[in-house]
Amino acid sequence: MVTFLAANPLAIFALLLVLSVVVPPLVRPLRLPDLVGLLVAGVAIGPHGLGWLVSSNETVRLLSDVGVIYLLFIAGLEIDLGEFQRIRARSFRFGLLTFTLPMLAGTALGFAYGYPVVSAVLLGSILASHTPLGYPIVRSFGAMREECVTVAIGGTIFTDIAALVVLALCVSLGQGQLNGPGVVGLLLKVALYAAAVLLLIRRLGRGLIRRSVDGDSRLFVAVLLALFLAAVGAELVGVEKIVGAFLAGLAVNGVLPDGRVKEQVVVVGASLFIPLFFIDLGLLLNVPVFLSTLSGSVFAIALILALIASKGLASWWSGLLYRYDGPEMLTLWSLSLPQVAATLAATYVGYRQGLLDERVLNSVLALMVVTATLGPILTSVAMTRMATRGAQDLSLQESGQLALVRRALRVLVPISEARSEEPLLVLAGRLIDGDAGRQGTVLPLSVVSPRQAEAGRRPQPLVHRALAEGRALLERADAFTAAAGVPSRSLLRVDNDIPGGIARTALEQGADLVLVGVAPGPRLGRWLFGDLVAAICRQAHCPVVMARLRDDPASFRRLLVPVKDLSAGALEQYQLAERLLSACPPGEGAAITLLHIHEPWLPQAEREQLARQLQGWVASPSRSREGVPVTVELLAHQNVAEAIELGSESHDLVILRSLRRLVEGVPIPASDQATSLLRRLHCSALVISDPLH
Repeated sequence: MVTFLAANPLAIFALLLVLSVVVPPLVRPLRLPDLVGLLVAGVAIGPHGLGWLVSSNETVRLLSDVGVIYLLFIAGLEIDLGEFQRIRARSFRFGLLTFTLPMLAGTALGFAYGYPVVSAVLLGSILASHTPLGYPIVRSFGAMREECVTVAIGGTIFTDIAALVVLALCVSLGQGQLNGPGVVGLLLKVALYAAAVLLLIRRLGRGLIRRSVDGDSRLFVAVLLALFLAAVGAELVGVEKIVGAFLAGLAVNGVLPDGRVKEQVVVVGASLFIPLFFIDLGLLLNVPVFLSTLSGSVFAIALILALIASKGLASWWSGLLYRYDGPEMLTLWSLSLPQVAATLAATYVGYRQGLLDERVLNSVLALMVVTATLGPILTSVAMTRMATRGAQDLSLQESGQLALVRRALRVLVPISEARSEEPLLVLAGRLIDGDAGRQGTVLPLSVVSPRQAEAGRRPQPLVHRALAEGRALLERADAFTAAAGVPSRSLLRVDNDIPGGIARTALEQGADLVLVGVAPGPRLGRWLFGDLVAAICRQAHCPVVMARLRDDPASFRRLLVPVKDLSAGALEQYQLAERLLSACPPGEGAAITLLHIHEPWLPQAEREQLARQLQGWVASPSRSREGVPVTVELLAHQNVAEAIELGSESHDLVILRSLRRLVEGVPIPASDQATSLLRRLHCSALVISDPLH
């Protein structure tokens, strides 16, 4: 096997590709991040495992280099430049503090352990950057617009750029290519190169986008061309290629609109090239040394403590400058703490250049494990405190992200031949109406894909047949809604990209919600490659409500609403339940249960406060839609999924929330309990997924 792989680059690529596809789904049921599984896979096939591959193999090096530049490219591509522009001065000051203090701490630690000047400075720069892994948690609490969140995300630009510039200087100095004046010259070259990349890509990109309205493939290739030319140009200038990749990401970010092309760029990196980089890191990993590092290396412990303390000091100092309170300071700290993207890339480059030894490599990997775990935990604590602080300001009349107040809604319902659409149309009809007799509209949609129809021998007849079937589905939907007295307007769309077509139709029609059915489907296919519903959730501009219906929606009377926090998102779950029961006549047993599951050790005073705040969401007797009793329950349980499953046994419907997002293309998806709960619940369920844009 070793000889065969060494002589066959294609076999190496196939092996790495298989691992990048198969390993992440295997580790997710174990509640492990994807990258941990990829590192383990690299160890398993590396010199300290089966011995099939070594990191020095030319094919592995090439693929790993592509992965590392793609990692930094996506880091620049996914920064929210609009939010950054809004408070760039504060982001700059925070970025300066959260870069300088860890830089000094890491450099001092390097000197203390006898590393030469260049290696010590490089070690400091490695600690200075950050990857905001807690951002999906921020989204789940609906706190994306909080100033402290924007400041922390904006600070990523400064820390990453500064860390990469320091890396470029250290590599050149370590190779003996620079002296004092040469450092100044290199900085000038980097500045000029950065300006040239940003201006050139933006100027050419705007023209290309105007001429490529219907040319997604051309835009995709142009984005990849910009990435690799910028990376090669950086090496010609005399700096590391990942610097050029990050600059290219920022430049493309400024011209490429959100949509299918940007999503394709991110997905290709997150699912193909970036996993190859993490597998190569596993090839470099010496398991006995790494385990000894985790179990008590003084250097690793000092490195972790230096990072935590310096990032905390920077966040506290910035909080004092901006007059932030405790939860806001904790938010800054938690979002700037994780060390993944730029940290791993810089460590990888430094190790390959001989500036960092195996002890630093293993210590940084241990640092990544600790901070990637601790950061999101602290983010969750900070968001909970911020949500609790603002819970008293939430009311049933206030709109949150979903704007599910009592107004008329336009609900888009994609229908297909794979399932009966009538239960979904019934459900949509119960959601659309607002106060004062205002009626909304149900929008049944059939999307026909010529690409799928043309898979046969006679394309045109198959396309026409698909169109005829789509029209027949819509006629059936129109007849059903007319008989039920539900206002509707059917839509037929031809689009090669079915989820994209659904998302674009929702935007064009001004839909407030997209309501889609969820079927069990083949587990293996969904396990490895995702599904149509996930693609709709990623692209839709409005919330997507996924319905797994086991009974007729007209029979729903007892609704369970598990709320994780007292945020606008949780309030919207309750508002959705209120909509569903608003038309039920009194005396039919309609009821809503608000369920909050907390840790058994939560103090009694906090339990009583939570109960009072949840009671404040219950409609008062003066409201026009009184008569639906609401029960507030606080349950102490260590397993949230199990508690919800038990509570659902006495209810007809459970309303959940879902979160799906990758941060900077790094394969560390946020935990999504809703997906596993759908498989466990025996009653019907709705899952609300917020838009990503």
